[in-house]
Amino acid sequence: MVNNPEIDLWCEDECHFCQHGTRCKMWIPPEDIDPIVLHAPTRKSIAVFGALRIKDGSLETMKSERFDAKTFNEFLIGLLARRKRGKIMVVVLDNARWHHAKVLEPWLTKHQEKLLLDFLPPYSPELNAIERAWKLTRILCTHNRHFETLEELENTIQDKFDEWSIPNENLRRLCAIS
Repeated sequence: MVNNPEIDLWCEDECHFCQHGTRCKMWIPPEDIDPIVLHAPTRKSIAVFGALRIKDGSLETMKSERFDAKTFNEFLIGLLARRKRGKIMVVVLDNARWHHAKVLEPWLTKHQEKLLLDFLPPYSPELNAIERAWKLTRILCTHNRHFETLEELENTIQDKFDEWSIPNENLRRLCAIS
């Protein structure tokens, strides 16, 4: 399917990026007996729909207030606009309940000649290439970082997504499917 010239293959998923970031291993000088690690005392996060085009490593994202059938449909509408002309867009995704919502059926039926959803087996995130893009985003943008505000986190994440919205060789290789 990857090398089929008639198919435009994408992997889709949703992700939350938390304001408190992620703390990883770090070196602390031995003279610092009681180090203070800044941590945002909040559970605020940014919810993002994302899809990765396997062929060129480009990323399409959409910030959302929540994940549901309505917002997923809005994301699919925007994603379909990026379809390569004359190709069938195949989107590989997990089995979240909003991906199977009955309210999507009329829209999906209307666009069935241009768009096909291909569902992964349950509990198999390792098969979805965009999971590696989410992990890399966290490594590059949120590991060992303190975000004073949610807006600061959003700007950091959005800058990376903007960079990856055009074909990206590193992301393509990271997420390649053989």
